[in-house]
Amino acid sequence: MRATVIHALGDIRVEDLPEPELQQPTDAVIRTVAACVCGSDLWDYRGINPVTRPTPIGHEYVGIVEEVGTDVTNVKPGQFVIGSFFASDNTCPNCLNGYQTSCLHREFVGGAQAEYVRVPLADGTLVATPDLPADEHVASLLACSDVMGTGWGEDGVAQVKELTDGVGADAVLECVGTPESMRQALHSTRPGGNVGFVGVPHGVEINGEELFYSHVALRGGPAPVRGFLPDLIERVLAGRINPGKVFDLALPLDEIAEGYRAMDERRAIKALVRP
Repeated sequence: MRATVIHALGDIRVEDLPEPELQQPTDAVIRTVAACVCGSDLWDYRGINPVTRPTPIGHEYVGIVEEVGTDVTNVKPGQFVIGSFFASDNTCPNCLNGYQTSCLHREFVGGAQAEYVRVPLADGTLVATPDLPADEHVASLLACSDVMGTGWGEDGVAQVKELTDGVGADAVLECVGTPESMRQALHSTRPGGNVGFVGVPHGVEINGEELFYSHVALRGGPAPVRGFLPDLIERVLAGRINPGKVFDLALPLDEIAEGYRAMDERRAIKALVRP
């Protein structure tokens, strides 16, 4: 199969790799309908996260189930599915508390910028649509697998009201980019308030005493996208939301290196690829 492999800083290649196979009875293999480049992938592309060996890359995906393990009962071959970037059983205490990305059995789902993807813990990770979706919905369903689910989640700015016991927030301040941005958010929040942050922070340090005297709560972490998928999928298919607008560049898989370059150079917000 054709798959995206990062070799080093700025070195993205599409190569022929073996097709994934079931390794556990809880696995599924899906044929990728669409994938994309995440902002988190740029940490590796820019060399901020070291790349020590050629590694398949990508963690946002939608596709058609090709094969399932003997223990999989919630999805079946032929179904269109959306999954999270962390596989979860959706039954452990952390999952039941709404934090599937802290599942006691979690596994990272990588190598999704490819023609096929193996998804562990398929019953707890994948959510099927009622029918095969129209092509016009594919981009929005793909967005739900990470970027929309992250923005929608309790740790995201879009839903910071969830942190205030349902009473809502009078104002939300979004600060991104630097350690100073985090400090700005901390000092702009009233005592007893909350700061939600999304994405993987790099080089951000908060002084413990400064945080202690602020009476402000910081909350973040990998978004528990799996918990939001059923609701988000329903909203997309009903036409209530269209998060696929975030994709302003679409490419075939063999040209995905251009997607990385365009995002790195800020010529594109987010690149969608189709195998």
